[in-house]
Amino acid sequence: MDSINRNQPEDNHKDVSGNEAAKRIQDMTEDAENCFFCTSEKAGESNGVRPMSVKKADYQGRLWFLSASDSHKNMEIKADPQVRILLQSAKHAGFLMLEGHATISRDQKQIDELWNPIMKTWFTEGKDDPRITVICVTPTDGYYWDNKHGSLVAATKMVIGAAIGKTLDDSIEGQVRP
Repeated sequence: MDSINRNQPEDNHKDVSGNEAAKRIQDMTEDAENCFFCTSEKAGESNGVRPMSVKKADYQGRLWFLSASDSHKNMEIKADPQVRILLQSAKHAGFLMLEGHATISRDQKQIDELWNPIMKTWFTEGKDDPRITVICVTPTDGYYWDNKHGSLVAATKMVIGAAIGKTLDDSIEGQVRP
């Protein structure tokens, strides 16, 4: 056990699974809005990593994205559907890493649900653009780092801890298994 954990009077580890994991994914994704979407295929100058806007996280913890059918990302997913999602939902907390399996579809109902007029920047024909695809990432494993009681409590505990010379860390972390 490292020194910071020896000085920590509170339990700061909690693995989550099932509905609790899906809820954590939903909450953190909603706050983050964007993520790094990483394909297993290490292609191009970005090495298979690119920022993406998360359009939805559902009650099962699945993440939904809109993407162009002719994008490098879609080609990389077709070659290997294993992906990694990295996101941060707050300035100093709310970090989430997910491993998962991506699928690509042209489900018009999902496109209609996920569509935002700003997407016309990439899909000039609107939500009926023939290049639009839906990517669904089903998480298989992950890890999170967060605050237990929010940023204000975490900051207060850090200030008090520094003043009295004691570790009062409000962090929590653990495995995410949807």
